[in-house]
Amino acid sequence: MQRLALFVSHRPWAVLLTWLVVMLVCLPFAARAPRALSANPGTLTNSESAHVMEILREKFGEKDTNTALLLTRSQPGLGTPQGEATYRKFVDGLRQIEGVSRVLPAQGEGAALAGLTRRSEQSGKQGDLALTVAQIPLEEGGKETLARIRAYARQTDSAALDVRVTGGQAIADDFTELAEADTKRSELVALPLIAVLLLMVFGALVATGLPLVIGMMSISVAMAGLFGLTRFMEVSSFAQSVVTMLGLGAGIDYALLMVGRFREELKKRGTSAQAAARTVQTAGRSVLFSGATVAIAMAGLMLPPLSFVRSIGIGGVLAVVLTVLASLTALPALLSLLGERVNAPKILRSNWAQSPEASRGWTQFARRVTARPLPVVLLSAAFLLLLSVPALRMKTGYAGAWGLVPGVESRDALEDVRALGAGGLLSQFEVILDLQGQRYTPEGSDQFRAVVDDLRALPGVQTVLSPFITPADLQRTGASNRDQLAALGLLTQRSFSRDRQYLRVTVVPDDALRADLAPAFEGRIRAVLDASGYRYLLGGAPVGGREFGEAITRTLPTVVLAVFTGTFLLLLVAFRSILIPLKSILMNSLTVGAAAGVVTWVVQEGHGAELLGIPGYSGVLDSVLPVLLFAVMFGLSMDYEIFLLSRVQEEYHAGASNDEAVVRAVGYTARIITSAAVIMFIVFTAFIFGRVVATKSVGLGLAVAVVLDATLVRLVLVPAFLKLAGRWNWWLPAWLDKRLPHIRLEH
Repeated sequence: MQRLALFVSHRPWAVLLTWLVVMLVCLPFAARAPRALSANPGTLTNSESAHVMEILREKFGEKDTNTALLLTRSQPGLGTPQGEATYRKFVDGLRQIEGVSRVLPAQGEGAALAGLTRRSEQSGKQGDLALTVAQIPLEEGGKETLARIRAYARQTDSAALDVRVTGGQAIADDFTELAEADTKRSELVALPLIAVLLLMVFGALVATGLPLVIGMMSISVAMAGLFGLTRFMEVSSFAQSVVTMLGLGAGIDYALLMVGRFREELKKRGTSAQAAARTVQTAGRSVLFSGATVAIAMAGLMLPPLSFVRSIGIGGVLAVVLTVLASLTALPALLSLLGERVNAPKILRSNWAQSPEASRGWTQFARRVTARPLPVVLLSAAFLLLLSVPALRMKTGYAGAWGLVPGVESRDALEDVRALGAGGLLSQFEVILDLQGQRYTPEGSDQFRAVVDDLRALPGVQTVLSPFITPADLQRTGASNRDQLAALGLLTQRSFSRDRQYLRVTVVPDDALRADLAPAFEGRIRAVLDASGYRYLLGGAPVGGREFGEAITRTLPTVVLAVFTGTFLLLLVAFRSILIPLKSILMNSLTVGAAAGVVTWVVQEGHGAELLGIPGYSGVLDSVLPVLLFAVMFGLSMDYEIFLLSRVQEEYHAGASNDEAVVRAVGYTARIITSAAVIMFIVFTAFIFGRVVATKSVGLGLAVAVVLDATLVRLVLVPAFLKLAGRWNWWLPAWLDKRLPHIRLEH
């Protein structure tokens, strides 16, 4: 650290010029990053649903299993010549769009096929509502094709034909677009408020701007890194929110610590370069270790075997590393150049959070807390455990359209799709029956028909797409005989593989299935298939969503263990203690559990959800949220832990008793911890008011976590525990003491 401190403080222009070049190179790529991100959770390469998709492509020739659902409202209605002509012109144009492989209209042969799963029209006072299905690519080209469809819909939209677009791809694309917009809006809302609070903390305009500059520098470079990552893997739209939260939150935390120490050192030392160097050697060490703990927590997200989740971990690590790097290089370089000007112009005389003296109020508070440590520990822990209880009821899954707030086209249009009785189109189950090397023959039709009939008889099943369609089914569509025969031909074609060794059945529920209801529906289908005598595979969106969630859930214990192990080893080296790392892990786990419980209680169970603009009926949290909340909350909680413990250690090594070191540390650090917490609370709260429920959930969880951690945990529970532990806080076996490197943290 000494070499780094001397370099950045004595060659500030070289450091700043390097950062300027990096920023100029990165900004164009950072601006392109949001559009390159994805809300598609991806697929598991070895999963059952992925195997089904592979068979559909290779054996059935189904290349475009993705769909766009277009809701049209005609005025005059489709029953009139003018309305019919307008609609047919719309369908003809839709068929010409690049990437659209098939269009199933609400009239003609499409109505006959589509009518098996829904009523294709609904008359109303404002015209006839009709549903048109366009098949588009599932992966490559799906997003681009949908963009062309939406552009065509906007171009066609008129008083005579109102057009709206929904479907799985539309919902995922809206998720990505709104996540980007929410992040930008959150920044715009939070930054002015943060600036006001920083001005209250520092009292001077120049010092106020430094944390914001450092935060925006790290965010810009990290976003450019995300864009580079999109060239090699699918990167989650969550990654942008994580980068912004960590870049702003951690950057401001570290800048508060560094600028405060610099102002303190400036009063003691002759030159600004010397003060900047000493700042890096003292507060910079705390920043380095704090950033390392956050990076370890975010690196835990790289363990799940899903590129979607790994990208969030990589983005988080990238944001933290860059924030630490900027805090230890660009910030002290700026401080070295500014010198006393860091305190100019003086806007407010009060800069209470940056006073070099211990706070009398917080010191007295710490003495009262440590006077009765056992009741304080028991009551605080009990309260946090009580908040954690709802987390035991947490359910995860892909929320789909329910993960967006009302007012988004793809979500609102889905409500009309459901009104038409076609909601099940978004929750179809694909059944592949394997004849185990034998070819399908007419003699086997009875067994095949029996399976189809059993599936059709299940509760909640609207229809089963198969070649076994009764005349009554076709007559209900209202299509002509010619169209009925065409539809029957399409059904037959899609039901048999080219080599006649696989049979395909599509089970369509009577409505879109929420993620918490899909497993029971899937279980009923599997029960029928288990009794059928066929070897089978079951796929479709509900199965893929369940497999994705289970894959993340299975890795959660591994992620937690890896983060705990890395954190324990790092704190063991930093504080040369066995108990302190164990205590830190336990306390942070209490914070994470309490925040997760609040998120479950509000978002999943709907208590007070409407006050935050969260739909109260999704029934699940997004699959990635548990592991994401754990990594981010656990990592950020360590910021305050190291700020406090480094001061406790410093006072203890200076000769104070354990009890007095704890009291003094609270007196010195409480103001900066609470100031940083208020600022981070604003950053996280800004995300609650977005339009993506998952992002709102992350913001809510982090806002709750930072409030609990910076008040109840860090200033009440931890001091009381340290008092109870006494000299055992600093116990380390002699054999281990000889082998650990000596590193001294100073606040």
